[in-house]
Amino acid sequence: MFERPKSGEKAILVHMSLHGVPEPDALQEFTELARSAGAEPLALVATQRKVADSRLYIGSGKAEEVRDLVTLHCADLVIFDNTLSPSQERNLEKIFECRVLDRTGLILDIFAQRARSHEGKLQVELAQLRHLSTRLVRGWTHLERQKGGIGLRGPGETQLETDRRLLSQRIDQIGRRLARVDSQREQGRRARRRNEVPTVSLVGYTNAGKSTLFNRLTEAGVYAKDQLFATLDPTLRRVDLLDGGAVILADTVGFVSRLPHELVAAFKSTLQETVEADLLLHVIDAHSPQRAAQVAEVEDVLGQIGALEVPRIEIYNKIDLDAEAVPRVEDDAQGEPLRVWLSAATGAGIDGLLSALTRHFHSDIVSGQVQLGPQDGRLRALLFEQGAIVRENPVKDGGWELEVALRRRDYERLRKHEPLLAGKWQESPQIVREAV
Repeated sequence: MFERPKSGEKAILVHMSLHGVPEPDALQEFTELARSAGAEPLALVATQRKVADSRLYIGSGKAEEVRDLVTLHCADLVIFDNTLSPSQERNLEKIFECRVLDRTGLILDIFAQRARSHEGKLQVELAQLRHLSTRLVRGWTHLERQKGGIGLRGPGETQLETDRRLLSQRIDQIGRRLARVDSQREQGRRARRRNEVPTVSLVGYTNAGKSTLFNRLTEAGVYAKDQLFATLDPTLRRVDLLDGGAVILADTVGFVSRLPHELVAAFKSTLQETVEADLLLHVIDAHSPQRAAQVAEVEDVLGQIGALEVPRIEIYNKIDLDAEAVPRVEDDAQGEPLRVWLSAATGAGIDGLLSALTRHFHSDIVSGQVQLGPQDGRLRALLFEQGAIVRENPVKDGGWELEVALRRRDYERLRKHEPLLAGKWQESPQIVREAV
């Protein structure tokens, strides 16, 4: 068994396509991912097969070709742009006599470098441990079965079993810590709902310009750079709208094609900001030739986390790279803002975005009158919790006459879980709150 080097960034990249000839854009993104992790790509091997080899994934002939490149360039590791099984990874390491990393491990490594907050570090560690738990192998001489002394003899426990037990304990420990963090985030979300401040979440493919747009709107100074996964930790800032109102803008982690399921699961609490948002701004690189594919990948991840039903506006960014593109706002058939074309780098079109946000939240209010009896105290409490009650007048029978105004999404959600509300609700013109 070879000894893995403790460090080293000289890498041979391997991309295998199971769906025809490898696409140049996919190869370029893979190379950028490797560079983002700090690797120095020495060679790129692109191949194709109809079916992956069960033992070596790329087949024995191609594996020998990669081994020769490792020897020629004195490479420290081989990175695959595919997901390898633990056995395939071990078999390839034996042939190459160097470390082998698959796409999941590569993205996990990038996230580990980018995490800055306590929560982000915990989430990355959780994803890494879950990934590692499937790849524990007998790689050192101290893994033979432990033996007890006098009075302690027995079957004992292999070092491999010990490692698995310790990993399981650490995963449970991190899970409990993240549950506490998630509880704190939920308290913050409840406070924002009580204060009637809507949340807008930025989503999009990595390197689409989310952090640059976030900085343009909030002057927050969030780290933004032309590289994949430049920022990882979510940041929330207040943005004032044109009508004097305000929203909380959240900058979230960027998505990428074939985002590892370990990351989606580990970052569930962070991505909950997206699920609970009142509006999503889907930032799209308007200059990218792979724009349609990137939009589809983002839609796929939004579906995984249950955020497809959240209203959203598409933001076509980087129009400064196209001489013919102009800043504009496109509406749907109902006159609601649907797309905004802008440049976060130059600021062109930012006023249009603020106008679109103002129009969206101004028209998103549902107003009505609700007659509640003394037996409807629970429904009244839920309306208070939503911050929906504008005025309340007690009636003689011990009930209440309420004037209610809340966002349409909260109204539909409340109607779904409280069917009695539908029979007690009378639509009315939009109510202007006294505080406004």
